[in-house]
Amino acid sequence: MIKYIKIFSLVLGILFLNACKLDLLDNPNAVTLNSASPTFILNRIQLDFATFFNQASDPGMRLTRMINQGSAIYINAYSPQTLDGMWTNGYANILTDVKTLIPLAERSNLFVHAGIARVIRAYVIATMTDFFGSVPLTEALDGTNFNPKADEGATIYQAAIADLDKAIENFNANSSAIPSDYFYAGNRENWIRAANSLKLKLVLTRRLVDNGAAATINSLIATNRLISTGAQNFRFRFSANLANPDSRHPRYAGQYSPTGGGDYQANFYMWTMNDSKGFQDPRTRYYFYRQRLRNTTDVNELRCITNQPPAHYPQGMPFCFGSTASLGYWGRDHLSNEGIPPDGLARTAWGLYPAGGRFDDDRGQPVTLVTGAQGAGIHPIMMSSFVDFMLAESALVLKTTGNPRALLESAVRKSMADVRSFALSTIEASFVTNFEAARGINWDNEVNRYVNRVLELYDAATTDDARLDVIAREYWLALYGNGIEAYNLYRRTGKPAGMQPALEANPGGFIRSFFYPAVFANRNANAKQKDNVTTPVFWDTNPPGLTR
Repeated sequence: MIKYIKIFSLVLGILFLNACKLDLLDNPNAVTLNSASPTFILNRIQLDFATFFNQASDPGMRLTRMINQGSAIYINAYSPQTLDGMWTNGYANILTDVKTLIPLAERSNLFVHAGIARVIRAYVIATMTDFFGSVPLTEALDGTNFNPKADEGATIYQAAIADLDKAIENFNANSSAIPSDYFYAGNRENWIRAANSLKLKLVLTRRLVDNGAAATINSLIATNRLISTGAQNFRFRFSANLANPDSRHPRYAGQYSPTGGGDYQANFYMWTMNDSKGFQDPRTRYYFYRQRLRNTTDVNELRCITNQPPAHYPQGMPFCFGSTASLGYWGRDHLSNEGIPPDGLARTAWGLYPAGGRFDDDRGQPVTLVTGAQGAGIHPIMMSSFVDFMLAESALVLKTTGNPRALLESAVRKSMADVRSFALSTIEASFVTNFEAARGINWDNEVNRYVNRVLELYDAATTDDARLDVIAREYWLALYGNGIEAYNLYRRTGKPAGMQPALEANPGGFIRSFFYPAVFANRNANAKQKDNVTTPVFWDTNPPGLTR
């Protein structure tokens, strides 16, 4: 009997020991798939998406003359290392987290979580295609495959559209909880409108290679569920928090400091808003903040003031300043690679919209910390005005439902309203209203004058190509802060026509797609780096030289 008790005790001991060993293999502090919070993962996805938008928007704004593009020639403007951060954020952060989140969310009936994740994934993979061309998708995010092959761009666009359709299914399903939604506060109808509007964007972007684009767009119009009001705008909001964490708009954070600096605005963009129509665009004082109210006469501050415009510049092309009058619009010309003089507290800064800076009420004071709206700006990802501009282009070119002239007018008015309503919602509102009262400015009258001039230009156009230039130019002016749509618009249409040339007479071909990031090209055995940056993406079938 004693023998059996000993054997039984030994077996129990072994089992207990093994159980202890198994417990040691499970780290109670580690996050596993079973313990991961779908809400926390989605929070991270949304924040990383805001960063991704800024990373992609930056080169798009520079190439389309919204802010200065440094480097004298195009091929040197962006090395393979330049966009490593965007690529890593897109794949290692956002797409990996989305892949993790969706099955967790759907198992728990958290369909709004899954829908938001799918919308963001669709945007990210489409943008990767827009910037680089063929990129990994079907073999991506496989922990056993370190050399995923790239998928064709057309395939990725189809996957993005499928994601948007599935997201709409998610939003229509009964969900057990609403997430911490940084965009729409859980409003599923607005998410459906955003998904449809992004689908419109993708179909219009590929219209040169899609014979069914008109039918698809008409179907989207018929749903009557596109972004159509300011309350439905797809935008990311920043706060004025300075530290722990710094949640200010990145453009504000990079410029509103004791030393200033930050981005140079593009002279051509400022000139277009100040001078091209014979009077100032009503949005100008919201977009730009002048630290000086008069142009400098000191060559040590701005070398170009003693130079003549390049011989290849067309007559009337702005040079050196953002206005032909001495108004202090201090930026840089396209592809200017000059050094940086001590002008950090002199150059024109980002204004109130969309960066959350200062409204320009002729203060002429240097930027500094905790001024203006203190960085409580927005990323304008897909606004109601953008949708109407796209519908105007589609109606004109593809003959889809709608009157292009009426849609153009609606788009311009919505852009004005978005800028105005945002400004009046900030702590800068009193500076806006006090300035207007002191100057006798009536906002509605200013908007009407501007809209009437745009419609005059549209009516004077004698060809659809000329009419498209009017639509695209106004879209470009409404896109301030969104370089992704501006970059796609310019490559898709070649508009606005007559962009400011490079300072060099021969800057090389325009960047129709970027070099693959080094983190992909150098580490993936199946990756082949491009020979140049003039290789178009799948939807860009335009002739060489259309974009400059």
